[in-house]
Amino acid sequence: MSQTKHNRTKGSHAGRILVIATHTFTQLVRMKVFYFMGFFAVIVIASNFFDLPQHEGPESVGANVLRSIKSWSLGAMTLFSVVLSVVATALLLPKDVEDRTLYTILAKPVPRFDYLAGKLLGVLMLVFVSLACMDLLMTAVLHIRTGMVVAQQAEMAAAMGWPQDAIDSLRSDTLAHGPNAALQGAVFAVFLRAAIMASLALLISTFSTSTLFTTIVSFLIYFIGHFQADARDVYLHAGQAGEGVFARLAALLLSLVLPDFQLFNVIDAVIEGQALPLLAVGKLALVGLYYALFFAFVSWFIFADKEF
Repeated sequence: MSQTKHNRTKGSHAGRILVIATHTFTQLVRMKVFYFMGFFAVIVIASNFFDLPQHEGPESVGANVLRSIKSWSLGAMTLFSVVLSVVATALLLPKDVEDRTLYTILAKPVPRFDYLAGKLLGVLMLVFVSLACMDLLMTAVLHIRTGMVVAQQAEMAAAMGWPQDAIDSLRSDTLAHGPNAALQGAVFAVFLRAAIMASLALLISTFSTSTLFTTIVSFLIYFIGHFQADARDVYLHAGQAGEGVFARLAALLLSLVLPDFQLFNVIDAVIEGQALPLLAVGKLALVGLYYALFFAFVSWFIFADKEF
């Protein structure tokens, strides 16, 4: 009997994490503020159905219309996912302490790592589902508008006397701006950035008792992360005239602790119709996994010493 109980406890870490993640997902879905944010993002994406602009030539039709759809859609996804990941994570620990749910969970007993991992996984599940829904809508909008643009281009080019090979070349260039694997890679990059922000907000919330403080500091670090690469380059360039080794070590430490969010700006290239190599997607996945795990384990280290 005791051996069976031991085996059940030993193999129950994944089960506990999944239960906590599911409960967290359900808890966050019930918060109406996230429905409002999601509705706003959907409206921004769906608005691309309307007001097809007029252009002077066939080339500008495909370039401007489809680029605008991808730019607004991916921008809305980025804004929604980052705000959702930060605010949702910042609300979790203070709310569980206020409702005394945390004391009940830890008294079962549930390992604190399982608790934090479940909370983080629940937030990421919500972000993933939200982005998946918006991605489906964006892809549908882009597919419809691509067909409209291609038809309009062919009609305008034929009226202007373009040869058939030029029309086919223009059609091929336009289709490169439509739904493709690179666009899905850009959405994945948006999710990775949100995952890093969720794990960062989780870390800050372990030593902060204020949801507002966690949110503000998280967004401040997010803002700084977009200039981390520029600051590192300036620091290394200045260090070449003096203590180059110290400058490089400091820059390495900074890059290991503070995420460089410029790495995730591959969506700009995708918006312009460029391909996104699988190697680049794999690199982003490794970077995102590193920072998410790093912040999660530091959160556990701090949370393990707290008394409740």
